[in-house]
Amino acid sequence: MVNEDPNQQEQNGTPAQDPALRVDHSASVHRSVSAHPSVSIHPAVSARPSSSAHPSMLAQSGGLAHPSSSCPEDLSVIKVSKRRWVVVLLFSCYSMCNAFQWIQYGSINNIFMHFYGVSAFAIDWLSMCYMLTYIPLLLPVAWLLEKFGLRTIALTGSALNCLGAWVKLGSLKPHLFPVTVLGQIICSVAQVFILGMPSRIASVWFGANEVSTACSIAVFGNQLGIAIGFLVPPVLVPNIEDQDKLAYHISIMFYIIGGVATLLFILVIIVFKEKPKHPPSRAQSLSYALASPDASYLSSIVRLFRNLNFVLLVITYGLNAGAFYALSTLLNRMVILHYPGEEVNAGRIGLTIVIAGMLGAVISGIWLDRSKTYKETTLVVYIMTVVGMVVYTLTLNLGHLWVVFITAGTMGFFMTGYLPLGFEFAVELTYPESEGMSSGLLNVSAQVFGIIFTISQGQIIDNYGTMPGNIFLCVFLTLGAVLTAFIRADLRRQKANKETPENKLQEEGEEEEESNANKVPTIVSEEHF
Repeated sequence: MVNEDPNQQEQNGTPAQDPALRVDHSASVHRSVSAHPSVSIHPAVSARPSSSAHPSMLAQSGGLAHPSSSCPEDLSVIKVSKRRWVVVLLFSCYSMCNAFQWIQYGSINNIFMHFYGVSAFAIDWLSMCYMLTYIPLLLPVAWLLEKFGLRTIALTGSALNCLGAWVKLGSLKPHLFPVTVLGQIICSVAQVFILGMPSRIASVWFGANEVSTACSIAVFGNQLGIAIGFLVPPVLVPNIEDQDKLAYHISIMFYIIGGVATLLFILVIIVFKEKPKHPPSRAQSLSYALASPDASYLSSIVRLFRNLNFVLLVITYGLNAGAFYALSTLLNRMVILHYPGEEVNAGRIGLTIVIAGMLGAVISGIWLDRSKTYKETTLVVYIMTVVGMVVYTLTLNLGHLWVVFITAGTMGFFMTGYLPLGFEFAVELTYPESEGMSSGLLNVSAQVFGIIFTISQGQIIDNYGTMPGNIFLCVFLTLGAVLTAFIRADLRRQKANKETPENKLQEEGEEEEESNANKVPTIVSEEHF
């Protein structure tokens, strides 16, 4: 952001230029320019913490490029665009649509088993394919994001989501299960173009004092989609024996989601823009100026895995998120075992878990913005996740659904609420590495553990019952809480931010005279970048 000085006057009616962003690099780069703290796929702009060279030297040795024509017009002008809220809300909506398609089969697992005549494990794979697809496609999609930008990735993600939804309409006969698998795989590829976007959108479009809120809204859409995926399918698709009537009800659900996905794809074409006219923050302005097209993914990954605190976080995040994925996928099966015929309430319990988790995520995000107690907050939330999981395990078979609603909601508040905390903490531990690479590795860990836990817990439930299956998850969540306690709170980005505080920014559309009068050069001191 730009430090304001009321005594600073512009000359010749033009905004003062930022010395740190001049082509001759007359000021050197300070490490205190922060990156956005949340989920994104943004692996290109990455600098070594040990580098103390002047930017002009870095440009020669590290491949740093000067601002290109694709950058905002004037990097010295720091403003936020009013369009930013439309962009993040639109992204949130098509992310919601994709997340709905992830859980729409698992939430009525027994009905689709009956319709297609397949095993529960086959239906589980309709959920797990989302996890499996993400792992090999992370780096290629990260490269595409850096090569072609936000708009192209948004168009590709929403287009694949729309295509997958319509392909599923060709699977309305019991023998056409492979067609519904194909449609789900297409949607799972779309998810790779969606899952890592929130913090990238936030950092490109939002000022430094808004990025956490913006990222929360973007993630909110994905969680809301899961919630709707628990609630709506049991209502639209009743558990009936007549195959023709069942196919009709399934078609209604597929047509609705296909129509919504198509509308959102059209809106992305019309509304979604690559970037605002001006950079919204000092950090984003600097990232444009120092963007390196030759950044090495491999060297960044090597540096990240040499960071013991980050490695521990990768493991603990994967254990927590993997447990959430397994519970979401197997929830219908667990509830039906104890409460036969309660498909609708099974979906409502899933809805309760996700809604409570969304609330937990918002509250923890606000708390982090104010307290910056990343280690303490993460550890407390993790411990409470373990407690919530234990209580849920002990109460699931009591025979009282209202008790399950309460215990599941309490567990979800902490388990789902933990997810954005992990990304925030990761960026703190790995600054100034790309937040996209660190968050991408967290996501890979979550998908790997999600597959392992879903398969393992499913087999345990089938052979031994729900309690041993949930105890299995409790053991690994306890391990995650213990490992979290060993993570050292090396808040590198916070240390940098304390050296260079940033002030609030103006929105585009305010009086130009006022914005110019308040704009001064921001000198960035020479430190390790």
